[in-house]
Amino acid sequence: MSGSSGARLSEVGERHRFDEAKLADWLDRNVDGFGHGMQVRQFVGGASNPTFMLSTDAGDYVLRKKPPGQLLASAHQVDREYRVMAALRDTPVPVPNMRALCDDPAIIGTPFYVMDYLEGRIFRDATLPDLTPAERSAVYDQLNQTLAALHQVDHRAVGLEDYGRPTGYFDRQIARWIKQYRGAETQPIPAMEALIAELPGRVPRDEAVSIAHGDYRLENVMFHPTEPRLIAVLDWELSTIGHPLADLGYNCFMWHSTSPTWGTLQGVDFATSGIPTEADYVAAYCRRTGRGDTIEDWNFYLAFAVFRLASISQGVYARALAGITPNAGEAINGTPMLAEQALAILRRD
Repeated sequence: MSGSSGARLSEVGERHRFDEAKLADWLDRNVDGFGHGMQVRQFVGGASNPTFMLSTDAGDYVLRKKPPGQLLASAHQVDREYRVMAALRDTPVPVPNMRALCDDPAIIGTPFYVMDYLEGRIFRDATLPDLTPAERSAVYDQLNQTLAALHQVDHRAVGLEDYGRPTGYFDRQIARWIKQYRGAETQPIPAMEALIAELPGRVPRDEAVSIAHGDYRLENVMFHPTEPRLIAVLDWELSTIGHPLADLGYNCFMWHSTSPTWGTLQGVDFATSGIPTEADYVAAYCRRTGRGDTIEDWNFYLAFAVFRLASISQGVYARALAGITPNAGEAINGTPMLAEQALAILRRD
């Protein structure tokens, strides 16, 4: 993340310590006007890539690095995050200003990049309890407008032609998440078996192509400190060239989710809160992207998003059981519920 009002900072954790003098020397040589007297603190939170605040007499910066240790080949690709944000710099999609990418692990132990720090707000409660109805309406409109803008960027024109394969996105994704699920399976889940059987045959013929963020939701964007204006899209770790409606389906899971940590709109009065209904949100996106009034196969896009979350959830649960993550004794597998939800969405009229 780029920083937010209320973002918690701490001393650098023991596991994530590195040679700060070596880093300062590298930044002095590679970032114009970096400044002197660098102080390093770590952001406390759920980012999968350790994130740090670098403060100098010239200003504040954010450093994101790969975590230490053995990693999956396709995970924690900070170089991809850097590349996509640098490519989007002169587009209508707001991103932090990228400063430098270092792929030499000799500097601080793993590859990293540095960007300007942004002061702003990250909303972790999708119901936006502290805002007025007019502000809530503006926040959701900005979220929608920014996603539409991202999907209208010509990825070839901004140098991302080889950032992902342009066709067969859902076929590859379904195969990938089945494989991940099988690799982490701990018990039979009938709804997952039904999804694995049914999803491949339901892939729509629509082969639209765009930059896909991969994790587009309210918690992964930053708003201006006082205005309901979106100033940065963050957390691009899962981005690729893909299908725009994969992002939209995932974004719209908020209207179905029961998880406050992921983002849920349960209990919201759409008539008075200022927050749009799912149908109104989708219609606004369609209007902005010239898609007409409705989306054919909408159930598939939404169900695929939930199936993907179910597969991810299984991996988290398996790691907890293996003692790789803390609080293993309290681990609850969210996969059966997510799978049943995805299946119900896929099969609804």
